[in-house]
Amino acid sequence: MGTKKLILVLHAHQEYIKHIGEDAQKYAAESNYLFEAISNTYIPLIQMLENLEKDGISFCISLVLSPVLCTLLEDAQVQQQYIDWLDARIEFGKTEIDRTSGNPELQNAAKACLEKAESDRNLFELYKRRLVKKFHEYKKKGFVELLATCGTDIFLPYYNDMEEILNAQVESGIYAFRSFFGCKPDGFWLPELGYYNGIEKSLRAYGLSYTILDTRSFLFGETEPKNGIFTPARFTNALVAFSRDAESDDEIFGEDGFALSAAYRNEARDVGFILPPEKLQPLVPAGTSRYSLGYKYWNKSAVEEDEVGNALDSEHVYDAQAASALCGKQAKLFVRGKAERLEKASSLVENGDVSLVVTLDLNRLRAVWNEGIAWLEQVIRAAGGEGLELATPRMMFENPFTLQRIKPYFGASCGEGYGENLLSSRNSWMMRYVRKASERMVDLSERFPTETGLKARLLNMGAKELMFAQSVGWAEMIDSGEAADYAEKRFTESINDFTAVFDALGSNTVSTEWLTTLESRHSIFPWMNYRIFSRKH
Repeated sequence: MGTKKLILVLHAHQEYIKHIGEDAQKYAAESNYLFEAISNTYIPLIQMLENLEKDGISFCISLVLSPVLCTLLEDAQVQQQYIDWLDARIEFGKTEIDRTSGNPELQNAAKACLEKAESDRNLFELYKRRLVKKFHEYKKKGFVELLATCGTDIFLPYYNDMEEILNAQVESGIYAFRSFFGCKPDGFWLPELGYYNGIEKSLRAYGLSYTILDTRSFLFGETEPKNGIFTPARFTNALVAFSRDAESDDEIFGEDGFALSAAYRNEARDVGFILPPEKLQPLVPAGTSRYSLGYKYWNKSAVEEDEVGNALDSEHVYDAQAASALCGKQAKLFVRGKAERLEKASSLVENGDVSLVVTLDLNRLRAVWNEGIAWLEQVIRAAGGEGLELATPRMMFENPFTLQRIKPYFGASCGEGYGENLLSSRNSWMMRYVRKASERMVDLSERFPTETGLKARLLNMGAKELMFAQSVGWAEMIDSGEAADYAEKRFTESINDFTAVFDALGSNTVSTEWLTTLESRHSIFPWMNYRIFSRKH
């Protein structure tokens, strides 16, 4: 009888949103994304690992932490801003307890939110503010397998004719991985699972062992995988390919998905959007954008605005215990469903050994499902009871040449499977600018191969600004309409800054003051070497 293994791959990324000084308050709503992720995803994820280890649960998961995210989490200024962010919410929570004193159920919900903020502050200090280090510790213990990814969240198929761009993004991602974790990665996560024919050559050339593809890429290629998505295959070289399980997204996020259950906390109903402006001061100054403050008292059964505004009916107030119980039930349903699929697949595979790769976008999980990490912990706990072993991709093969050889098809995990939302009527204008800047960066690296000093600093800054512009997070924000103006502004700034670098090198005039200011504002990738964009002869 063959083995049945469940592979959990969690991926997290973040746009480079960092503002200091006067800009910190001006862009508080945009900075809120990262701080909420720390409180609602990364700290709970570390707590999950601690709980499982303490209880002696045998487990292993795979985790992708993007270079930009790691940079921000390790930044001392960002760490202090997060502490200040928590302190402000703790003070706000005290006023909320007074405000809700006439409604005991709401007041209990407010107390729970306040206690969460206080707990997050204590844990963050307990971890010495080094969340990346905590994840690394669990890697060294064997509970977590870390995958590398590109330097920024680029959609590689849009550069399928520019091998230098692919190489630069992969190389910068690997270098960042080594700088944060002190070792070489085995696996590589393609942003948005964007694949086109030829990527495998570059990944293998950098010594990588495997990657993960969208189901369409895996199944719709020239060669049909004989075991479907239930066993890994390999490309024409030795790079191993895994397929993600497409059904899991629908089970979690679909119309009848777990995340939308009425008992769970309503993430869209935050007092920051509901209370009159004067009740939010000084946390949200008059005239500034509203944003989530983390004080959410209602479950997802409250769908009408007046229901949420009054919330006098107890059925609409969030019950954490009921939500926790539902997490356990739904985790068992999820695991049982995977076990049944793997059991059927095992009977059809020659040696009976099968696996299923479940990928989870932690940003998406946080946005719609506050209890997502708690559910994940219950999934891990329930796996053994259904006869499933938890594994990581690297555990699934020894000699890649024993695997079936396939030629995957172009595909992605976003849009309808081909990344079309990244090139929509709202954001397609971006592509001509970033493609032209990419061509110019390759040209600059060829024209100035041995620069040092001020010119090298200028070229390195140009490389950073290009990589910011290549990140599809801006295009996603514009397409969805969420912080679209900010995303357009940041993209335009990166293109303009890169153009200023290009023009300065062409005219041989460099403003040291301008360059120093830009370097201090974008203190990321200190190891950047513009030569990664040069052609590999």
